[in-house]
Amino acid sequence: MEYTTLGDTGLTVSRICLGCMSFGDPDWRDWVLDEEAGTELVDRAVELGVNFFDTANMYSDGASERVLGDALAEYDRDEFVVATKGYFQMREDDPNSGGLSRKAIQQELDNSLERLGMDTVDLYQTHRYDHDTPIERTVRALDEAVRDRKARYVGASSMWAHQFADALHTADDLGLERYVTMQNHYNLLYREEEREMLPLCEREGVGVIPWSPLARGWLARPVDELDATTRGESEEHARRHPYLEGGGEEINARVAELAEERGVKMAQIALAWLFEQDAVDAPIVGTTSVEHLEDAVEALDISLSSSDMEYLEEPYEPVRVSGHE
Repeated sequence: MEYTTLGDTGLTVSRICLGCMSFGDPDWRDWVLDEEAGTELVDRAVELGVNFFDTANMYSDGASERVLGDALAEYDRDEFVVATKGYFQMREDDPNSGGLSRKAIQQELDNSLERLGMDTVDLYQTHRYDHDTPIERTVRALDEAVRDRKARYVGASSMWAHQFADALHTADDLGLERYVTMQNHYNLLYREEEREMLPLCEREGVGVIPWSPLARGWLARPVDELDATTRGESEEHARRHPYLEGGGEEINARVAELAEERGVKMAQIALAWLFEQDAVDAPIVGTTSVEHLEDAVEALDISLSSSDMEYLEEPYEPVRVSGHE
């Protein structure tokens, strides 16, 4: 395993963060693993040297946090960096169980800690931008979470760069804890983040931990085989997002070509490309199999030349859409 410093936090994290959206309750999504299978993945990740885990309160309506917390309880908790997120409404009859008001942040962070079985989470992230709550109120509530030792750091996920810049500057102006990470949507088929978000993060010392590094499977297999998995058959977001616009089909073919030449898997080429991005600290790799987790770790050893990088990137044409879904 390779390790890096997460932004300017001083935290040392594995270059792969295990995403735990696939843990919890198969009734929530067809492709979600039950507790036994989720625990098996955590155990293998620990064996491989992964020390960074990401979940969220809305994954399987909280069950993902329980599975992760129970699995890590078998180890020394201090050896791991655990991240979770809040924003989406958790209870249909309680509108205050979502959003980023002080009430929502306080009560939902408490609920997440209870499910994780932890007194403190290393990184607490706002899962989306809340247009209904002034950013000053949100950063004050997050600052209180750090001061109360319920979170060690706070991070953000998926917003426009101008919104993130405003959040950072508001925290600085008020002398409050600022966002130290950005969990954004970034992969070979969606590179909008290169326009403004990644330069902003590099300038501000913010750690970058992209989600969907394989574009919801579009970079893991040829286009005509997307439906070969349970998630491919049922994932509405994958079908709705215009990954194949702007040169995406040609990029998919080039990933397949390079993978065949190297004798590796398409997913490993796509991850290797992401590992080469200077702004990226640790992609969040979500998987439903130990084999795919091992493939991701092996991708750290794949070197792409500058000509390989140019070949993969050349067909891309920016498609101005929101990658925040």
